[in-house]
Amino acid sequence: MPAAAPTSRTRKPTACLALADGTIFYGEGFGAVGDTTAELCFNTAMTGYQEIMTDPSYAGQVVTFTFPHVGNVGTNPEDDEANEPVAAGMVVKWDPTEPSNWRAAEPLTDWLTKRGRIGIGGVDTRRLTRAIRQQGSPHVALAHDPEGNFDIEALVAKARAFPGLVGLDLAKEVTCRQSYRWDEMRWAWPDGYPKQENPVHKVVAIDYGAKRNILRSLASAGCEVTVLPATATAEEVKALGPDGIFLSNGPGDPAATGEYAVPMIRELLDTTDLPVFGICLGHQMLALALGAKTVKMNHGHHGANHPVKDYTTGKVEITSMNHGFTVDSQTLPKGVKETHVSLFDGSNCGIAMEDRPVFSVQYHPEASPGPMDSYYLFERFAEAMAARK
Repeated sequence: MPAAAPTSRTRKPTACLALADGTIFYGEGFGAVGDTTAELCFNTAMTGYQEIMTDPSYAGQVVTFTFPHVGNVGTNPEDDEANEPVAAGMVVKWDPTEPSNWRAAEPLTDWLTKRGRIGIGGVDTRRLTRAIRQQGSPHVALAHDPEGNFDIEALVAKARAFPGLVGLDLAKEVTCRQSYRWDEMRWAWPDGYPKQENPVHKVVAIDYGAKRNILRSLASAGCEVTVLPATATAEEVKALGPDGIFLSNGPGDPAATGEYAVPMIRELLDTTDLPVFGICLGHQMLALALGAKTVKMNHGHHGANHPVKDYTTGKVEITSMNHGFTVDSQTLPKGVKETHVSLFDGSNCGIAMEDRPVFSVQYHPEASPGPMDSYYLFERFAEAMAARK
């Protein structure tokens, strides 16, 4: 791909995005000053930039937002999906505007600056997205310098030196350090997040990079949730006497995380009859534990408008997705069926054991951001726990 022409702005560019193939995109920097390296992906969601930036599944990635209006609703503490932004940086078409929303606590630019994340505006995101679709997710270096001084050769070298996500276990970097209880439910007008005061089911959630709204969805489905680190053992899970096991979303190469997660899941499957529900990386961990394989995708699925067909009902759901690896449905073993499939490319989006309440999906059914077509999955999990009792 030929080098992109510098920005047409009258002032000197204060940020640049250097791709490993030598392509350079110039623009206006905002947020933190400095540089970072990562894999570049694009997200097609029209809302939820704060939730996307704080989604632990984006560790090791810079996000290109295809929707141009980024920053117009500001930021606020309620919409964080983790304590801090996890995505390495953001690329947008238009510079973030001043917030115009009653919930805004601070502008996006200030929020990024305080949290050490770099942004670049004024980029031809349509051209960049086409390049990602055609050539795959590139390795990049993103730099912001208010004086506009960039060592382009050094930035390209940094992009080329980035190791990539294949073989990289990022779950250990974003998981909780110790166990904790979660009782906050989904946001409701006018009081915000209510507490689950009458739980019916005890759930142990394995945190590979869990989003807060996923935990809230479990609580809203009647669950008392205890969250354990990604490296938790089967003995630690069983000691809590759960009614069900939840495997969370998360970043990185599932095969790398599976080195320690898969044996634990297999032991739980072999020694208990507990219902199991997995999402995203948790879906991939379950698939690996059952004997399937995962593969790296060309550019992955990132957005809140992905159509998925549920083979169990025949319905089509519009879903929120964020993954760069996928389960190879051709490797699913006997006794495990494919339950959901992407209508964009036919890739696997869900599996279930045929004789046990053990199931998982590739997408994010908690809708943060995104549509709520798939919330029924949390209810299905609760029903499986109720049936076991």
